[in-house]
This record gives sequence, structure tokens and C-alpha cells, in this order.
Amino acid sequence: MAPSGTIVASGGSKTSPPARLDWVDYAKGICIVMVVMMHSVLGVELAAGEPGFMHGLVAFAKPFRMPDFFLISGLFLPLVIDRDWRIYLDRKVVHFAYFYVLWVTIQFGFKAPAFAAETSWHHVGLLYLESFIEPFGTLWFIYLLPIFFVVTKLTRRIPPLAIWLVAAMLETARIATGWTAIDEFCARFVYFYSGYLFADYVFALSDRARRHPAVALATLGAWALVNAGIVAHGASEWPMVSLLLGFSGAVAVATMGTLLAHARWLNFLRFCGEHSIVIYLAFFLPMAATRTLLLRTVVVPDIGMMSLIVTIVGVAGALLIWRAALRLHAHFLFERPDAFWIAPKKAGSVLQPAE
Repeated sequence: MAPSGTIVASGGSKTSPPARLDWVDYAKGICIVMVVMMHSVLGVELAAGEPGFMHGLVAFAKPFRMPDFFLISGLFLPLVIDRDWRIYLDRKVVHFAYFYVLWVTIQFGFKAPAFAAETSWHHVGLLYLESFIEPFGTLWFIYLLPIFFVVTKLTRRIPPLAIWLVAAMLETARIATGWTAIDEFCARFVYFYSGYLFADYVFALSDRARRHPAVALATLGAWALVNAGIVAHGASEWPMVSLLLGFSGAVAVATMGTLLAHARWLNFLRFCGEHSIVIYLAFFLPMAATRTLLLRTVVVPDIGMMSLIVTIVGVAGALLIWRAALRLHAHFLFERPDAFWIAPKKAGSVLQPAE
């Protein structure tokens, strides 16, 4: 996920010039919409005390929603992992740290009065400081990505198969310490590392799907039936099953992105993928505001329809906030200012986190 910039990819080669891959933007668009949908649907259902028709779709996507996002984030790491540490840390750590600190502060600004009403302003201050150890709310993804980037670079001298096996075992272990960074690292690192390690295979898979769309579509249908069946039977979080569903779902989303790009359908998903960090950072505000409004006014009595509206407004509202920020010259909300770079900035470029 990233600001509106350029995502670079090898097209299957680690040495070819950077180029934007349309299917990646589609895949990222699918992922970010699923993320907003999950938070919107579960938030509405929790507040309303009952599920709606969107609940099944959120459950269907749960096994692969975040695995796919992390796998995509690792795909382009082979292009940049050999950079010197100063540039690498600037692009892969400082970049995310800037957005995390900024947006956790913004989120706290909106939520602090409610927190203070429940406890005290002193406690709110402690919660804010704790957010730099325990990721706050929806922002845990960009908290965790820099850790993944650093760990991957630090372990380059260790045989990749050994790293992958350990990461896979951590995922199947279902570790639950109560600390988000630790638990999510154990659950997600295998997907990020797989994106890095098997990038060429993923690009090759996309090429095959583009060449044989009918076969790819039939395979997607079979995958959807299997995934839905396993989720319906409550087995999606079993050890090894969750790992298989995570990878198969990630491959499925990559295939969907390829087919949509090939047909040039649903361009709004591509646009969402190109601006996925914009949506990720800002969707909480229109989502929460719309949820509160609909629940209080009961204009839309159906919980499922309410969840759908909140999802749409969450995505569209985030993009409107971004456009408003640009018009008001508040670029710092979505683009890292020059003062927060620790390495030379490439002229004319806006980096993508998935670079």
C-alpha cells in the first residue's frame, strides 16, 4: 500500500527496468477494499448487535485478505534489497514510520475525548505512548511492514529455505501473546517472505493466467468453492489449513487482478490499488462517521445494506480526503516531506511501500 506513486516490478526478472504492473494495482485494489469492508461490516454488526448479509463475504475473505497484502508487499523486494542500509532504511523504515506517527496522532485526536470520558486524560496520554509499542487500531499493517523489511535484509546470509520453514511453523503455531506486533509477525511473515522468495513464480503465474484466461477463470471458480466450503465448516483456522488457504487465496487474488487487467474491467479497483495507502490511512474517519450517522438515524434499517454503504463511503471518503488535502496544499498527510528523508530523494518520484 502506498501513496499515489509508482510501484516497480521486475516483470519476472530481478534486473529489468522498473515498470508498473497493472494486475498488481488491481490485486491491491481488491485487498484494500476487502480491508475496509472487514472493518466496516464488523464495526456495524458489533454496534447493532446482529449480523447482516455482508458477514458471509467478510468471513469468506478472512483466510486470504491479509496474506495477499503481505505477499504483494514482498514481491518487489528483490529489486531493492541490495541497496545500502541508509537508502534501504529510508525507503523501508522511515517511510512507514512517518505515516504511522502522523496518522496515529490524527486518529488519537479524534478518539481522545471518548477515551478520556471513559478513563482520564492521563490515561489517554499513556495510551498514545503505548501505541508506539502496541500498534494502534487499523494501523498495525504499516507498523509491521518495516519490521519485515529489516528482518528479511538481516537474514540474507541464512539459507532461504530455513527462513521459510521457520516462518511457516510460526504461522501454524497460532501464537497468541496478546501483543499485536509479535502475534501478527508470527502469523504473517511467511507470506511476506514468500512474496520476496518466490516473486518470479508469481509473475510467471500471472503471465500464464493472462495467456489462458478461460483456464484461470475455471480455476478461480474451483478455488472459491473450496475456500467457501472450508470457511463454512469452521476449519479455515486449523493449523496448516490456514496456511494453505492463505497462499491459495493470495494466488487467487493475483489471478483475479490479472484477468481484470487483461479485460480492462472495474478500473475503480485499479485506482484504489494505485492509491491504497491513501485509503488505508484515511478510511477510518468517513467509515466511523457514516456508521454513527446510520445507526443513530436508522435511515437504513437493514444491517447488511448499512454495512455496504459504510464500506463504500469509507473507500470513497478516504479518496475525497486525499483530494482535499492536495487542494489545500496539505500534501504532508499522504506524501513524506523532504525534511523526513534520511537519504537522497530520487528526482520526480513518489515511492510506493511495495517497491
